[in-house]
Amino acid sequence: MARNPHDPTRSPGGSSGGSAIAVVAGLCAGALGSDTGGSIRVPASLCGCVGLKPTFGAIPLDGTIPLGWSLDHAGPLARTVADAGLLLDVLTGVEAGRAARRAATRGLRVGVLQGPIVEKVQPRVSHQVDAAAAGLRRRGLRVRSVTVPEMEWTVATQLVTLRAEASAVHSRWIRTRPRAYGADVRIRLQLGALVAGADYVLAQRVRGRLRAALERVFQDVDVLLLPTTPITAPVIGDRTARWRSGEEPVDGALVRLTAPFNLTGLPALSVPFGRAGGLPVGLQVVGQSMDEARLLAVGRVIEELAEV
Repeated sequence: MARNPHDPTRSPGGSSGGSAIAVVAGLCAGALGSDTGGSIRVPASLCGCVGLKPTFGAIPLDGTIPLGWSLDHAGPLARTVADAGLLLDVLTGVEAGRAARRAATRGLRVGVLQGPIVEKVQPRVSHQVDAAAAGLRRRGLRVRSVTVPEMEWTVATQLVTLRAEASAVHSRWIRTRPRAYGADVRIRLQLGALVAGADYVLAQRVRGRLRAALERVFQDVDVLLLPTTPITAPVIGDRTARWRSGEEPVDGALVRLTAPFNLTGLPALSVPFGRAGGLPVGLQVVGQSMDEARLLAVGRVIEELAEV
């Protein structure tokens, strides 16, 4: 079982947890991960490294085993934003990382996400978001609050889309080699076969509305800032995250703030920023399609603020 390098009783996150562990433990300078709902950014957040999910399609998925055709991304995990940018350049052949090193950030518009989707966040995680926003303002970036009510539809939309697509991807293998899957994965794939075609179509319509809502937001801001995960690394075996208003499945909590950007395909970067209770906190910066250079430039400023 993979364990968090900061506390072996806690989860490193998944599914690219091994890549994040290797980077944080110094076993490699960088690693690759896959991200269908947050599986690059979640381990990066919980383990304390940089994780980049680029724009959908920016990195070819040739040679990977798909999970959800329209949600899957590949991307780098690294110790620094600069290293993540270097890996991105190699993987795409586009020099976004190099451009980020030259990019000016003063005057850029940063939208700090507010609203119900970020109400269930550990207070010490929220504190780090506020501290980063204040630091960015001191560096000359223009910081304001934004809301995206449509993000409230993410959980259901992601669930229907992923279950249907994953079931389709694995339909032949699950019939011929069911015992090759772990019980939890096998059950999820079998449940996916029960998703109605009408439900899948409705989920894609909602997805389009979410994409349109974010396009409107990006008319007023250059990047979004929010937590990568609403909680720090949970204890291995914990099933629920507890809030004043009730409980939430841990798996759902971990991807609540990352999955919207798989649905929309927008690039998203997780950068370590301080700690809460001795565990790393990851901040997520989200940009416009194919705007990784600006995303990395803002991530670099956050990284510098974290070192102060």
